[in-house]
Amino acid sequence: MTGLAARIHDALPQTQCTRCGYPDCAGYAQAVADGTAEINQCPPGGAEGIARLARLTGREPLPLDPQFGTEGPRAMAVIDEAWCIGCTLCLDACPTDAIVGINKRMHTVIEAHCTGCELCIPVCPVDCISLEAETPGRTGWQAWSEAQAKAALQRYKLHGAHRRAGRPQDKEAAPAAEPQAADTRKRSIVEAALARARAASPQRPRAAKP
Repeated sequence: MTGLAARIHDALPQTQCTRCGYPDCAGYAQAVADGTAEINQCPPGGAEGIARLARLTGREPLPLDPQFGTEGPRAMAVIDEAWCIGCTLCLDACPTDAIVGINKRMHTVIEAHCTGCELCIPVCPVDCISLEAETPGRTGWQAWSEAQAKAALQRYKLHGAHRRAGRPQDKEAAPAAEPQAADTRKRSIVEAALARARAASPQRPRAAKP
């Protein structure tokens, strides 16, 4: 990105939460620069974030569009480690690699790296991830900082590099059956882990989603 899109990107909180309707902050920044997205689609940035984009684009400030979410305290993902089955689905979903763990072993969240993006919540098959308010009374950029945004962006870039490194360089040469086989294997792992978890703790209540 260059020019206006780059400046808009620098003004975003870099939570990579996708709530704006784009796959990441860079995608949203480019869309705003192109005029195909409004400046009020970023809940983590809140009112101050909208004011920043208004100054950069010369547009009038707007209230946060509620279809994209609401401004609130920054959230922190918390894993109930006793109920975690080690399926690794949250590791793939986390845009900043804030969750660590290995297959069939409990995972945990590195608090300093969590942006509160919430992307780990829907992929957990046992609902063992919940959200806690990390900054009660502080929202938007009052709950975040430029240093945290820069660190989150760097971790997002590393996450993307790790994912690309794990893919075949030549997609044409990769056997067509490999993705399906990988999906089947992951499903079987999750199903087996679920069965073990249910057998071990049949009465244990699951963590409620927000």
